[in-house]
Amino acid sequence: MVSHRQIWAAIDALAARHGQSPSGLARAAGLDATTFNPSKRTAPNGKLRWPSSESIAKILSSTGESFDAFAALVLEAGTGTPPRASVPLIGFAKAGADGYFDDSGFPTGGGWELVPAPGVADPHAFALKITGDSMEPVYRSGDVIIVSPGAQVRRGDRVVVKTTAGEVLAKILSKRTNASVTLSSFNPQTDDRVLAAGDILWMSRILWASQ
Repeated sequence: MVSHRQIWAAIDALAARHGQSPSGLARAAGLDATTFNPSKRTAPNGKLRWPSSESIAKILSSTGESFDAFAALVLEAGTGTPPRASVPLIGFAKAGADGYFDDSGFPTGGGWELVPAPGVADPHAFALKITGDSMEPVYRSGDVIIVSPGAQVRRGDRVVVKTTAGEVLAKILSKRTNASVTLSSFNPQTDDRVLAAGDILWMSRILWASQ
């Protein structure tokens, strides 16, 4: 069950991700600047106040974030892990090389840079910089995607997959069975993939992208 604290923590994390205070986020979304103030989160009688669905829709629209990205922040707030200010970054093309990930898909070793990623709670989250046009129109060359190995992966999620052969793919999880995984491409000119479950080393969800 999602708690009152998680929802408000997700709003705070969304504001931080975009370099804003909760008041600044409210103003940017066309809301009263006090909408997300701490004083508005609890009534004088102690009753919990929840943000309206309209206010959440407006801040997602103003920031360009998806509801899935906001839901990820809500789930991360439930872990009790303090949000991070930055995550390690490498180029997407390097991700298939040895020495950058362990067998769980956690970043390891040297060669990483640090990039701002406020509001990310997963201690193992990392960033990949996109090169080329194979992921257009969703991701373009130069975009940075934030990936969370700790986030639950569901059908329809955007994911990064590393195979046992060292191939790294950014796709959409279309189907998953005990025997195989079907991955759809972002670019209609790029083929979808069906991989045997045993050929996947790890699969992690894409939380959001800096574009």
